[in-house]
Amino acid sequence: MLTCKDISETATDHLEGKTSFASRLSFYLHLLYCKYCRRYYRQMKLTIRTIQKLPEAKDSEEFPDDAEIDRVFEKLREQS
Repeated sequence: MLTCKDISETATDHLEGKTSFASRLSFYLHLLYCKYCRRYYRQMKLTIRTIQKLPEAKDSEEFPDDAEIDRVFEKLREQS
């Protein structure tokens, strides 16, 4: 059975589909009984979805301004 540490170390691989069937099964079995890991996993999925919705930067040197950062944090608060 996986531990909470195992979940935190493999959550990204799991979300990217890089795990075997047996590993996914163990992962979900752990999530069934551990509310803290369920919360962590939901937060990871939310973070990834939020980042994917951000507009692409036109230049690698371009950083978001404070208003954009505030909007992202506001969306995260609304979805929590």
